[in-house]
Amino acid sequence: MRVRGYEERDLKQLQRIHAAQGFGYAFPDLSNPLFLTKLVLVGETAGREEPCQEGALRGERGALAEEGRTEKGIVGAALLRVTAEAYLLLDPKAGTPRERWEWLLGLHAATETDAAARGLEDVHAWLPPEIAAKFGKRLTKLGWVRDDRRTPYCKRFG
Repeated sequence: MRVRGYEERDLKQLQRIHAAQGFGYAFPDLSNPLFLTKLVLVGETAGREEPCQEGALRGERGALAEEGRTEKGIVGAALLRVTAEAYLLLDPKAGTPRERWEWLLGLHAATETDAAARGLEDVHAWLPPEIAAKFGKRLTKLGWVRDDRRTPYCKRFG
């Protein structure tokens, strides 16, 4: 198996794989610049299987030919799309509760406009358990949706 960069000619194979998984969400638009990482896993004919090496990420078919191997088909892909995590810093001692709500509304509207202007498609907020119930209701009023259809996982680097 070998990992290489996505090429437009891979699109139909990836669409078939996506449909076969049957997860019920639309195939992503891979031309969207928010997709920063687009890697495909391809099978190879001839030669022996070997683990992915850094050089395999070049996306060059010539390297395979030099080693006496050719691609036989895509068996998977990893796609990373940029999203945003929201943080709200609002002094709990400043102003009245009503004023703090108005400040939040102003920050919310400005942030939504800024995120959309930057091309972001979504923003996520992970609420601390001690405020999730009460503040979650406020977010719902602002159009946020608690999405329990998917289970979030996080991979931290460093």
